[in-house]
Amino acid sequence: MEALGKHLLLELIDCDAGLLNDIEYLRKVVFDTARQIGATAIKDSFYQFTPQGVSGVLIIAESHISIHTWPEYSFAAVDVFTCGDVIDPKNAIKPFVEKLKAASSSYIEMKRGTGNVVREAVSWK
Repeated sequence: MEALGKHLLLELIDCDAGLLNDIEYLRKVVFDTARQIGATAIKDSFYQFTPQGVSGVLIIAESHISIHTWPEYSFAAVDVFTCGDVIDPKNAIKPFVEKLKAASSSYIEMKRGTGNVVREAVSWK
């Protein structure tokens, strides 16, 4: 069976903590990155935690993009799931790294529907 989609699990390390706690900035980052990779935004939901941290999801026609932040650790976890072969979720790595000012990053990519997991470490210093 061919893959039904690709699911990227991205870890962003040593990010700008202030950006990770700015819900409107994070919403813009997620929408801008979706647009940049060619995804079609459908609906979003973002939540600001107290005392800090943000979780958000953008439903895209191709599946979803989500982000969860821990400003106190300068860490963000991002998922980019795209169905089909039109959009490569790995194209979202560089924009997220740059926009959140991550010192480093790593990711795992899963090909959904096949059980085939690809592991790669990526550093964007």
